[in-house]
Amino acid sequence: MNRRDYLLRKLGLSFVTIFVVIVINFMLFRVLPGDPVRAVIGRNIRISVETQQALREQFGLDRPVFPDQFLDTIRQWAQGNLGVSWSLRRPVSEVLMSKLGNTVMLIGLGQVLAIILGVSLGLLAGWKRKTAIDVGAVTFSLVAWAIPTFWLGIILLAAGSAWFGLPTAGIISPENTGKPLMSVLPDLARQLFLPTLTLTILYMGEYMLIMRSSILEVLSEDYILTARAKGMSDWQVLWKHALRNAMLPIVTLIALNLGFTVSGAIYIETVFSYDGLGKLFQTALVKQDYPLLQGAFLLLAVSVIIANMAADVLYAVLDPRVKES
Repeated sequence: MNRRDYLLRKLGLSFVTIFVVIVINFMLFRVLPGDPVRAVIGRNIRISVETQQALREQFGLDRPVFPDQFLDTIRQWAQGNLGVSWSLRRPVSEVLMSKLGNTVMLIGLGQVLAIILGVSLGLLAGWKRKTAIDVGAVTFSLVAWAIPTFWLGIILLAAGSAWFGLPTAGIISPENTGKPLMSVLPDLARQLFLPTLTLTILYMGEYMLIMRSSILEVLSEDYILTARAKGMSDWQVLWKHALRNAMLPIVTLIALNLGFTVSGAIYIETVFSYDGLGKLFQTALVKQDYPLLQGAFLLLAVSVIIANMAADVLYAVLDPRVKES
């Protein structure tokens, strides 16, 4: 199978996956217990039966779920319209875009640091197997991987604010709101430090363990022994032969994490009162805001699918044998 056919097959599978996700996305939130109308307007607010019925008609909840509501949703999405948020009374796409930049900034910084540190330390631990460096790296990575997200966030929030006076909530201080980006960068860095550190520690341990395991497996292959027999230095063996093949599991892990980190960011954004997609998703779930929930879930699912598609492409680049499978 040539590269073009390989990519076309992966692209086709991605479209099929997106369709399945759309169906699941539509049904998932409609099986939640409770009344969406009451959730949106507030549990303790009294309104007449007529008003509730008018809201159900406005939201389209008075019609059968299948096929009416389902086909209307598919028709809307096909036109690039994710609908209007019931609780915020704004277009879903506008709401998501207003929060997406904040979450991408947090996830991007945390993931980049976690990948660089995790892969480097995992590589070093595998290369220095059965030494104090290896034992320390494995111990740290196991602890970091096992720590609950919210617990680590709370500990770092308390320690950072008490010992170093770091801010505990928001993205920028109120007095810097509306100012040019360059002038608020120091404040932005202070605000992002604790949530980014939390995200970095959580994912760094996972990258370290997988990279260490992968490099140990690669170093036991015959071609590594052949490279050493040719007189190559340790650095040449590691860089030219071992690293490229050892990166294959890491590529998959990075692709999955880039998509699923949004779900983990819900805890971090809640602990640090960070205004991003995670916190928005939590609010929409409490309000049973179907259009907003569907839009956020679709964004998350599509990001995972695109990340996996990118991983498949990188696999073909790193290992040409993948195209033949």
